[in-house]
Amino acid sequence: MTTRTDRAPTPLRAATRGWYESVLGDYDLEPHDQRLLQAACEARDRLQEAREVLRKEGTYVEGRYGPRAHPAVAVERDSRVPFARLLRELDLNGEPGPDPRLPRR
Repeated sequence: MTTRTDRAPTPLRAATRGWYESVLGDYDLEPHDQRLLQAACEARDRLQEAREVLRKEGTYVEGRYGPRAHPAVAVERDSRVPFARLLRELDLNGEPGPDPRLPRR
């Protein structure tokens, strides 16, 4: 039984909601793939939010022992990897590439 909704979750940003809805319109996703898409959208929103903070406040802040990386740098980095992995798992291109993960022994 597949339940499908073409409406994006409300906490997403407007641009991300548009992308979510366009992906659902273009692809026939199973419910588990819709959850992957939602997780990818949430990671993208965190990534965009961190970039906006960095644009506004700068990449470095004054720390206890001098300049240090802004905490949003870590948020940006830590959101980029899951976003890319979730997109890979969704396989929206339809052409499965080689699996970069090593097989278990």
